[in-house]
Amino acid sequence: MCGITGWVAFERDLGAQQPAVEAMTQTMACRGPDAGGIWYGGNVALGHRRLAVIDPVGGVQPMVAEEEGRVAAVISYSGEVYDFLQLRDRLRSLGHRFHTRSDTEVVLRAYLEWGADFVGHLTGMFAFAIWDVRSQKLLLVRDRLGIKPLYYYPTADGVLFGSEPKAILAHPEARARLNSDGLRELMTWVNTPGHAVFEGMFQVRPGHTVQVNRGKITETAYWKLEARPHDDDLDTTVSRVRELLRTAVAGQTVADVPLCSLLSGGLDSSSVATFAAEALRTRAEPLHCFSVAFSGGGPDPAAPGSDLVGDADYAAELAGHIGAAHKDIVLDAKLLSDPTARAAVLRARDLPQGLADMDTSLYLLFKAIRQHSTVALSGEGADELFGGYPWFHDEDATRAQTFPWMYVRGFGAGAPPGPSFLDPALPQRLSLDEYRADRYTEAVADVPVLAGEPEQERRMRTVSHLFLTRFLPMLLERKDRMSMAVGLEVRVPFCDHALVEYVFNVPWSMKTFDGREKSLLRAAMASDLPEAVLTRKKAPYPTISDPDYDHMLKGRLGDLMDDPAAPVRALMDEGSASDAFAMVQKASPDELRFLRVGFESLIKINDWMREYRVELTE
Repeated sequence: MCGITGWVAFERDLGAQQPAVEAMTQTMACRGPDAGGIWYGGNVALGHRRLAVIDPVGGVQPMVAEEEGRVAAVISYSGEVYDFLQLRDRLRSLGHRFHTRSDTEVVLRAYLEWGADFVGHLTGMFAFAIWDVRSQKLLLVRDRLGIKPLYYYPTADGVLFGSEPKAILAHPEARARLNSDGLRELMTWVNTPGHAVFEGMFQVRPGHTVQVNRGKITETAYWKLEARPHDDDLDTTVSRVRELLRTAVAGQTVADVPLCSLLSGGLDSSSVATFAAEALRTRAEPLHCFSVAFSGGGPDPAAPGSDLVGDADYAAELAGHIGAAHKDIVLDAKLLSDPTARAAVLRARDLPQGLADMDTSLYLLFKAIRQHSTVALSGEGADELFGGYPWFHDEDATRAQTFPWMYVRGFGAGAPPGPSFLDPALPQRLSLDEYRADRYTEAVADVPVLAGEPEQERRMRTVSHLFLTRFLPMLLERKDRMSMAVGLEVRVPFCDHALVEYVFNVPWSMKTFDGREKSLLRAAMASDLPEAVLTRKKAPYPTISDPDYDHMLKGRLGDLMDDPAAPVRALMDEGSASDAFAMVQKASPDELRFLRVGFESLIKINDWMREYRVELTE
């Protein structure tokens, strides 16, 4: 893993701009605590911070490749290409010589061999920049599912880029401005591909490359989900899913540093941990698993027909079954309320987006894991791929003509329950309903279809596509930021593109053949998991239920209301905000937890506007 950044200015010599480039690179130190470097080449500078995972000694970056004794290309690379050993053998057969054991050199040599088409040869999660010295062009590349982030900011004579917005915003020519469209993105959760919220900034879209030439920036798609007929019967499909997942997990256990697995005891993480333990067993290496738990709350009820209670018991059951070492990371209200941790989370995200206390707990979990491991495997992506969320099984939500996760039963689409601190006129002034509807229409237009596909299958294909291309990237970004903030690499085998391509085209009737969520994955893992884990009903990521945390939240809201200089007041109506605050102060703990995401977002927006000196231009 790593953090990358850089600057191309076709009209300037960047050798004289070292302080700006060094500042940009330093912001990526959390992503790359092991080493750093900068390469200057006239009108280009590439910065890199390294988290050493493959070939710690040889994989120094930025990395240079030569042809006929001259520098041909330079790369600043973040991520992992899991099939790099096979790819290296192929490139050797084509005459390439290698000086390191790193996947970075394989990626660079693949570019020299195949040009822009080289991306199709890569399997993994990655975001990188290649400066082609021969043609004086920059190529920015992002993996197919958008696991690794990459942002860019066009300038008058070139472009700035970085793994995170903070790298770009460290440059004196970039400003943290928020216009109407940026506000709309923050307030609607539509997650438009390529949108970066900050004015003038963009994301490289998943499965895309961005080429920067003098006076021209060109974006090209090299991968997208396609609709294909599924001819396999159920037994064949189940077997194929099992082998694709098994292969993906095994391939992602390759590392020269300690590796572990996140384990909640649910179907997704248990499947990954099972195959990871199997792969490591062949190398006589033990698997270590970690879970998150909270003190201060009552015990979870036992599932019907099981004596197991909550994540901890299920995780321990699975760990014992596969012979893995298991450890619970226990968090409490004091840890989650710690201003230092909350500030670190905001700084890691660069944006006031998130899921209430879940962002902070994830950050603290990863921080604890980092004391033991450098790489962790995660079950992220299974719910989007196999239909695990309740929305998939709610016909009203799937027919709501909006993003399914925005549908709230009893409230409809795009109408969050509870009091709002924001100016009631703001949604109308920003045309939020229209913006949401337009983004939904665009998203549906991107869905591939099969001729003659039954209406229900087409509808569920659409729902699956929306989750894979709009919802999953939000969770992947969150996981990347929280993990890389502490120098931990998290890998996501369910996002292996071969697995995603296959399962996306499995009919919905087959994915739910026994009437349960994720029937197909459950059947694929039937011979590998304990019965209690296999049949466990989906449980959401846990949240804290300690009243002390609710007390902290009310206190933070009170501080905000008492501060006349709070930046977020530019978006608030004083009367409505006072009424909302009064309601919050009277809310029960259960009511407050239900409303927590909205109120936490308000606090984050205020802290973010102050920390980043955000300028509202709407």
